[in-house]
Amino acid sequence: MGSCHGGQCDHGAKESESDRKFEQQLGKIRRKILVMSGKGGVGKSSVASYLALGLSNLGLRVGLLDVDFHGPSIPRMLGVSGMLRVDDERKCMIPHQYNDKLQVASIECFLEDRDTAVVWRGPVKHGVIKQFMTDINWGELDYLVIDCPPGTGDEPLSVAQSIPGTYAVIVTTPQEIALADVRKSINFCKLVHMPILGLVENMSGYVCPHCNQEVPLFGKDGGVRTARKMGIEWLGSLPFDPRVVESADVGVSLLGRQDGSPFVRELGQLVANVVRKMDHLGSSVAPTTVPKTVSAGEKTFKVAIPLAEGRLTNHFGHCEQFAIIQVDDGQIKGKELVTPPPHEPGLLPRWLGEKDVHCIIAGGMGQRAIQLFAERAIKVITGAPNLTPEELVKSYLDGTLVTGANVCDH
Repeated sequence: MGSCHGGQCDHGAKESESDRKFEQQLGKIRRKILVMSGKGGVGKSSVASYLALGLSNLGLRVGLLDVDFHGPSIPRMLGVSGMLRVDDERKCMIPHQYNDKLQVASIECFLEDRDTAVVWRGPVKHGVIKQFMTDINWGELDYLVIDCPPGTGDEPLSVAQSIPGTYAVIVTTPQEIALADVRKSINFCKLVHMPILGLVENMSGYVCPHCNQEVPLFGKDGGVRTARKMGIEWLGSLPFDPRVVESADVGVSLLGRQDGSPFVRELGQLVANVVRKMDHLGSSVAPTTVPKTVSAGEKTFKVAIPLAEGRLTNHFGHCEQFAIIQVDDGQIKGKELVTPPPHEPGLLPRWLGEKDVHCIIAGGMGQRAIQLFAERAIKVITGAPNLTPEELVKSYLDGTLVTGANVCDH
């Protein structure tokens, strides 16, 4: 038992140590990608595994994390089995080493019987996902690729909330029923302020090995049209190849055995597009902090609010002042009014980050600015009403802040 209040001090110390390890691990990962889909059966896990393999083949250090708790498939696709090894000296677990550049971990690596059903509710999943980042020693990584179950449920929401700076890669197939669910995934990412790296169309066509003619099994170019309509990047398409299925069933990779196949050629282009896009976003520097939670009495953090005449203004990039509110133990402890520097693209995220701001409450903000704040692990809330900064932060802390549409969603 702890030294005060029935062990609460010990509990707080353990939480503090866990948070420290969590931030330390995140600081070693340069780039994070969540592979998601609107519905099952589109080959999302195949795309995640081959994206990780393709990145590792470029000589990059890659981690592949499977957070599909109810239907993990990554270990079987890659032929990985057995429990994770425990390093007693460093008090951590060691992920499976697929090759010299790729490490793999999954909930299946914690089960003695890989066919055991996992029956968990949302809060437990959230804790386990954070534990994957805290207790598994990933080391220095260029990329962490996270495979989550289809849909917009607990797992992608937990990643969005707990792993800052993560970009979404959304997988679809060409037919309309899959594309309808993809549009929901896109709107989910916008709602939780997770920047979208782009859209991938899987099983886009079948190339006959005899005549080299492409047969559009599930339609044609639906993913391209959806990306254009929803205003997100098109990353590429992967053709249907039965050998991908056959390889996954026996736990081996198609790469290196069928280098001339259309699938492998298109995969190479997809991987190149992902790397180009991430380089363009300038995300080579990992965030040094994680977003602070907003539960009253748990954290100390700063909130910045753009003002005009003492109230929130919708013109974030051209506001007169920022109010920076200091919150200690769930209570407003102080306010500082600061004049922003002359407006330049990309300047405010850096400027507010240097002021140790953890959260922005705004009326509206462009997607590029939201991405830049995400890279600095600064949480952004848009669609807030035109209230005073004290009113906004108080309702935020109370959990009663009502927000609407992003009034500057461009």
